[in-house]
Amino acid sequence: AGGTQRAPRLFGWAHAVDMAAGCKTVSAEDALGVGAIDQIADDLDAAAKSFVPKSMTPVSQRSAPPLDAAWMAAEALKIERQSKGAGGPSENIDALTWATLPFVEGQKKERARHLELRQSEESRALRHVFFSERAVARPALIQNAGPRPLHQIAVVGGGLMGAGIAAACLAVGYKVVLIERSVEAANGARDRVSELIGGALRRGKIDQPRHDAQLAAFTVDSSYAGAADAELAIEAVFEDIAVKKDVFSALAETLPQDAILATNTSYLDPQDIFEGIVSPERCLGLHFFSPAHIMRLMEIIHLPQTAEGTIATGFNLAKRLRKVAVLSGICDGFIGNRMLAAYRRAAEYMLADGALPQDIDAAMRGFGMAMGPFEAQDMSGLQIAEANRRRQDATRDIAERYVTISDELCALGRHGRRSGKGWYRYDVGDGKPRVDPEVTAVIEAYSEAQGIERRTFSKREIQDQLLAVLANEGAQIVAEGIAESEGAVDVVKIHGYGFPRWRGGPMQTARAMGDARIKSALDALSNASPHSWNRAPGFR
Repeated sequence: AGGTQRAPRLFGWAHAVDMAAGCKTVSAEDALGVGAIDQIADDLDAAAKSFVPKSMTPVSQRSAPPLDAAWMAAEALKIERQSKGAGGPSENIDALTWATLPFVEGQKKERARHLELRQSEESRALRHVFFSERAVARPALIQNAGPRPLHQIAVVGGGLMGAGIAAACLAVGYKVVLIERSVEAANGARDRVSELIGGALRRGKIDQPRHDAQLAAFTVDSSYAGAADAELAIEAVFEDIAVKKDVFSALAETLPQDAILATNTSYLDPQDIFEGIVSPERCLGLHFFSPAHIMRLMEIIHLPQTAEGTIATGFNLAKRLRKVAVLSGICDGFIGNRMLAAYRRAAEYMLADGALPQDIDAAMRGFGMAMGPFEAQDMSGLQIAEANRRRQDATRDIAERYVTISDELCALGRHGRRSGKGWYRYDVGDGKPRVDPEVTAVIEAYSEAQGIERRTFSKREIQDQLLAVLANEGAQIVAEGIAESEGAVDVVKIHGYGFPRWRGGPMQTARAMGDARIKSALDALSNASPHSWNRAPGFR
């Protein structure tokens, strides 16, 4: 539409690069400073009547400022590094440079390149995400339901997750009471939430009046009685059925019988958590992602008995929190964590068969992932996945291959970044993952003990097998009715797990890869680990 040709002429090169290639916005004040707009007015009517524009020359007839070629080359290199494989930002850099030509020539070049790029896989993927994000916001289940108004929210549990949920709710104007098990724990939770709000002030995200208003709307209590006026209570305590059931029993006795009750569980069955609760139609899952005040994804879990209005209220809450909400049915791990478990399992099979963590992580970063699977697990903590494996021990198919390498690392106290060592080593004050010979020795010793002849995996093999696993698991989730659509699966992985948006998500990526390539990857997985993978109907 000529944007890349007008932006340098109107805003100058720095702002044009930021907008077109860096996805940044420009404030009205900055636009006024560079002459892109003429005036900012409080009284629009009076300003319009007295307004005399500084220039009546159309933007297309103006000349762009002189372009420093060395500066632009440096900006292009920076954008390329930040893009992690996406082509669009660099294409926009090229298009911006055409603004040094007469406008009519530059606009023709921009239009021609646009028509070429519109046929690319990247363009198809981004359009898929665009429409998928809009579709997930309006699930069929709530088409005829309206949300209930919410003013006060209770959060139970003041750890990192609970504090993040509280901060997110305070940021958009809710009153929040945070419940903890003791006065000491409640005071600690107050400090965590206050620090999050104070951090937003220090970074310029909010001003002092908003900071003060959020603190004024926040209270903590060591008694459930403090939540008596809440219309919604969100539980954010340990992943333990008994603990969570106790929380909701206490909430049900304290809150009105129509108050909505939500669990933030990541894996557990909400039906077990809410067993025996009066008015079960008010119960649902609101699975926030950590850190809850930053991560945009929220899985909204509906139980068979959950009322449509309860689900609609969850979606309205997510919208107000500026989060991307996706409806999910009940299964172990819901949509995102169920796929993550399959992804990690496939990655650990490769470790046993010959790959190393740094090989797999580098391959997936090369694909465009924000992190590889082992870097990501170091960040979240290996003990979390270990706890889930112990929970699944009783029901795991005895024929399924089980690799114990991660369990061995946990036994060595290697729990990830917070412990200074996990799949990698982390030096004090430095979050950079470093290859640790101890981990390599554990992996190689495991292979030897199992009689496995280790082999090398190419970057393409690693990518294809892990992407095929994600797509296959996603297809099963859709076939089982856990997710409404493949687009919903893609939105979850993009907004919650660092899947590159420009790839469109794992389901869109599988379509781009094609049936033959996916089948080859799934065959390789099945041959290496018999009886360990079930194929989705569309992948058989």
